[in-house]
Amino acid sequence: MALTTDVSSSSPQAKRAGPPQLGPALKKAARVTETLGLGWLAPLLSLAAGEPSKSELPKLWERLGLPCLALALFALAWASLAPQVQTSLGAIPGPVQVAEQAGALLQEHAVERQRAREFYARQEARNAAIRAQNPDAEVRTRAYTGRPTFIDQILTSLKTVFLGFVLASLVAIPLGVACGLSRSLNAALNPIVQILKPVSPLAWLPIVTMVVSALVAGDDPSLPKSMINSAVTVTLCSLWPTLINTSVGVASIDKDLLNVGRVLRLGAMTKIIRLVLPSALPYIFTGLRLSLGVGWMVLIAAEMLAQNPGLGKFVWDEFQNGSSASLARIMVAVLTIGFIGFLLDRLMLTLQTAFAPQQSH
Repeated sequence: MALTTDVSSSSPQAKRAGPPQLGPALKKAARVTETLGLGWLAPLLSLAAGEPSKSELPKLWERLGLPCLALALFALAWASLAPQVQTSLGAIPGPVQVAEQAGALLQEHAVERQRAREFYARQEARNAAIRAQNPDAEVRTRAYTGRPTFIDQILTSLKTVFLGFVLASLVAIPLGVACGLSRSLNAALNPIVQILKPVSPLAWLPIVTMVVSALVAGDDPSLPKSMINSAVTVTLCSLWPTLINTSVGVASIDKDLLNVGRVLRLGAMTKIIRLVLPSALPYIFTGLRLSLGVGWMVLIAAEMLAQNPGLGKFVWDEFQNGSSASLARIMVAVLTIGFIGFLLDRLMLTLQTAFAPQQSH
């Protein structure tokens, strides 16, 4: 009996089958990648799980092959056409020059972080020596004031856009719910929304700067005025998609559902939380995705105009610098801005798929 088991386990059919628990795990991972907006990985996982190649290979070509081919053709066209365009700073950099400057920016960040560690180590050693001589002595700890690197500017922009996005959501979602439930309020606010919605961030920024300077007395290191200015500008320009989509979603709720709430004598907040918001959630997430995309574009323009810390200021500083590497560094920033915008959209799509899968795209 033992000999028969060994022979059957070594048969080609058994080898092809693999571990029995691997197939379901890979299929579950494929579903997770779909939820995360990484659908191009799903055919690979399905093939690894043993799905028929005839059904998965066309999906793999459509989701992974065609995008990779398009990117390769774009890079080839970029590399061949860029040297033919001459500017005051030299020829337009190609993919190789941009990749070199991306590596140089990462190296500069590593060097700056090493300097910061050495600064704090020297400061700690000096303070320890002072305490050794006099335990009651007061020692001062200074923050490292080195030049912000490209990575620091990215983190600053991300913090600012999320601050502005959260503020916009806190205003837009409750106001959108109120407008969706009340035709009178919607009619009253609609002209104001239509007038303010097209206003450029370049017009809002001077007003925001003056108002923040008048209302905020000190400059808190954890939340400087420059970040508040940019965040409020993002809020003013990005809240409209969420407001409009929330209002439309709430207004389109089945009236029978609201009648059920009246029959059950639900309170206003209970009705909104249990009936209105779940039904309008797909519309709300669509508005949030649009608002986050608008906020990210607005932020770069605001940082560039007001010279607030962030990627926008990095682009403007490199433009003013005018060195031979400035154009390639600007291209690195442009690609980084686009890639981060794509990741932010994927993040919102993941949340939308998780909480409102029936309407996600």
